[in-house]
Amino acid sequence: MPDRNPNLGGHAGTHAGGKQVARTAALTGAALVAFASNSILCRMALGTGQADPVAFTALRLASGASSLWLITTMRRVQVHGRPQSAWMSPLMLFSYAACFSFAYVDLSAGTGALVLFGSVQATMLLAALVAGERPHARQWLGLFSALAGLVVLVFPGLRAPSPLGSVLMAGAGASWGVYTLRGRGAANPLADTAANFLWAVAFAVPLVLVGFGSMHVSPRGAMLAILSGALASGLGYVIWYAALRHLTATRAASVQLAVPVLTAAAGVLLLGEQIAPRLLLAAVLILGGVGLAVGTRARR
Repeated sequence: MPDRNPNLGGHAGTHAGGKQVARTAALTGAALVAFASNSILCRMALGTGQADPVAFTALRLASGASSLWLITTMRRVQVHGRPQSAWMSPLMLFSYAACFSFAYVDLSAGTGALVLFGSVQATMLLAALVAGERPHARQWLGLFSALAGLVVLVFPGLRAPSPLGSVLMAGAGASWGVYTLRGRGAANPLADTAANFLWAVAFAVPLVLVGFGSMHVSPRGAMLAILSGALASGLGYVIWYAALRHLTATRAASVQLAVPVLTAAAGVLLLGEQIAPRLLLAAVLILGGVGLAVGTRARR
């Protein structure tokens, strides 16, 4: 018997599409919160001398790998060894974590955030253009608005930055951008992220051997590094990989600009930092710009 309602399939498809959009939005929001939490944890440890960059990086990656190994074991998820062609993702993960830690030795938080997220934006937008994405005028307006908001957020803290620190933070942003782009094709986010962390630990071994003599970490610093690795990084990156399957490169680049706003808000609540008018203005510009960029389809 023919279907009495020819629009039923269309309604079902629309409903399913709506659920997927909501799921992607929830995953993206959770990932951004994890990224902001990671920034707070890193600032608390590195900014107060609770750990040196080598120790923090090693503990962060090792705890992330350990937590993901435990989860994959409990869920009986098979984590395969990475073939040579796939080593780029764990290498980029290690490069991001190491460069990020070392850069914040010489850079202020504001300068570091500007260089990091500016580099992420440049890397991912360049890749999107090369891949054939053609943002609409509204997307470009949204991106420029978000970048302007980021400058407003960090400008009072900008000073003559350390050349080495700036290069390292730009390298961290480029590495994260590449890692994110490669993660968009992840078939199994949990297994892929677990494998990436395991191999990233292997890449960190030479760094530990070279810097072993100067490593130091307090109990509080170790706890912050473990929280950063096991929760904010390990689980956060699994969630991010899951969201990336349904985000274009342009949108994935844009939404990450909300992280500095979330981090600043967390700093007000958790670290006792004062609310300033520039924070409110930056939040409007960044979040409004992200809304414009995400709410418009890119052309191909």
